[in-house]
Amino acid sequence: MQEGPYTVVIVDDHALFAQGLALLLESRAGETFRVAGSATVGEEAVALVGRNKAAVAVVDLALPPLGGVETIRRIKAAYPDTRVLALSGTEDLDLAAAALRAGADGYLAKSADPEVLVAPLLSVLAGVRVVRAELLDALLVSADRTADGVLDRLSERDVELWRLLARGLETSEIARPMLVSERTAKRMIASLLHKVGAANRIEAAALAGRAGLLD
Repeated sequence: MQEGPYTVVIVDDHALFAQGLALLLESRAGETFRVAGSATVGEEAVALVGRNKAAVAVVDLALPPLGGVETIRRIKAAYPDTRVLALSGTEDLDLAAAALRAGADGYLAKSADPEVLVAPLLSVLAGVRVVRAELLDALLVSADRTADGVLDRLSERDVELWRLLARGLETSEIARPMLVSERTAKRMIASLLHKVGAANRIEAAALAGRAGLLD
C-alpha cells in the first residue's frame, strides 16, 4: 500500500453523517486521509470520484433514487482501481451481498461506531476485504451456487490460484508465486472466477471455504 494521504469521497444522502465522517477522518487520520468532497445522490458519484481521482469512496446503500448498489457498480465500472466501502443503515444482508457482487470492497453497518471506520478504510486500501461476520456466514449458507464438483473441473494450477485469491491477496501478490506477470495474473483470475461461478473475489473466497480449500 502506498503512502498517504489517500483521497476519500463520501456518497451519502444524509449531509450531517457525511460531514461528521469527514471531520472524523481529518481529526483522527488527517495524515492518512484527505476528504475531497461528498455527494448526496448516486448520479453524482462517478463524476465526484473521477474529478478527485479518489482512492476510496464511502457509499451509503440507501441512496435515492439510483440506489447504492447501482452507484457502486457504476463507480467500479468507470474506475476499477477505486476502493469502495459500502455502508448500510439497515440489517438487510441481501442488500449488502448485492453491494459486494456489484464490486464493493467492503461492507459495514452505519450503526457501528463511526470511529471504527478508520481501520476498515485502511484495510480496503491495502486490498483486504472487509465483511461483517454474519454477512459472510449468510453468503456461505444461502449462496445460490455450490462448490460441489467444482474442484473436479479445475487444474492443480487453478486450485493454487483459488487458494491465493481466497486469502485476499492483491493481483501483484498473486502473480509472484504463480510466476507470471501481473497482467497475466489478472486474466487468470478473471478466468477462474468464471470457472467457479463467482461474481467477484469475495464470492470466490466464500466458495473456496465451502470447498475446503481454506482448512
